[in-house]
Amino acid sequence: MRALLILVLPVALSGCIAKTAVDLVTLPVRVVSAGVDAVTTSQSEADRARGRQLREEDERRGREARLAEQRRQREARERGEENRQDQPEGADQSVITRRADP
Repeated sequence: MRALLILVLPVALSGCIAKTAVDLVTLPVRVVSAGVDAVTTSQSEADRARGRQLREEDERRGREARLAEQRRQREARERGEENRQDQPEGADQSVITRRADP
C-alpha cells in the first residue's frame, strides 16, 4: 500500500506543481499588463472623455446664456422697458418712409 501511495503521489501532485509553476512564470507578465492598462488610455476612453468635456462646456455656456438673459430681462424691467427690443435712438418702426421720386 505504501509503495502504491509513493507511485501515485508524484503523478497526482504533478498537475498541482505544474499549475503553480505556470502561475509563477506568468505572474510578472500579468502584473506589467495590468500596470500598462492602468496607465494608458484607449481610444474609446479618450473619445468618451472628450465627449463628456464638450457636453459639460456646452451645458456651462447654456447656463451662462440663460443667466445673462434673466439678468437682461430683470434690468429691463427695472428700467421700465419690459417688452421693448433694443433699438437705436429715434428709430420708430411705425413710420414708413418713401423714396423721393426722381
